[in-house]
Amino acid sequence: MKFSADIDIDFADRDAVLKLIKHVPAAMDRNGEWVKHNTGVYVNPIPADPFTSIANIDYQTAEAIGYIKLDLLNVNVYNQVRNEDHLNELMTKEPNWDLLNDRSFVERVIHIGNHYDIINRMPEPIISIPRMAMFIAIIRPAKRHLIGLPWKEVASTIWDKPTTDLYFFKKAHAVSYAQLVAVHMNLLTESAN
Repeated sequence: MKFSADIDIDFADRDAVLKLIKHVPAAMDRNGEWVKHNTGVYVNPIPADPFTSIANIDYQTAEAIGYIKLDLLNVNVYNQVRNEDHLNELMTKEPNWDLLNDRSFVERVIHIGNHYDIINRMPEPIISIPRMAMFIAIIRPAKRHLIGLPWKEVASTIWDKPTTDLYFFKKAHAVSYAQLVAVHMNLLTESAN
């Protein structure tokens, strides 16, 4: 049985975490050049080049033979979070979704800052994390054809795997990103007060 996983973990400072764990940076073949993956690491044993210390196997081949890569991501929004209680408060507080009507506000929000015009093309407002997750999925190439449709229609196909090779978001990624958008909206609102 083949096991496949796409594990992304967000950190305020990924380098601080990497100092604490034994790991091997993932490798990728970029047009015939062997380079270090931007975010991927292995914490399980994998053959590594003794000169570069990166994996001897590109990340796609490594996944195909069963190695599990973790993508450890820098998310600077978390630098503004004081502690776990503060994060929980930011996650559970309903953001002021009406602020998505303000271009200058949207342009400051992680993941959606460049998409104010698309927000305005939606016939119904974004008023929840599920809708924000669908919006985040819509702005990916494989789902752009859903821009401008009512949320009920979007919901009927947004999580279907596309039949093309165009980039898309799985539901788990989109919901996670939507939660981060809500946290960031609350942080921006909090800092304005």
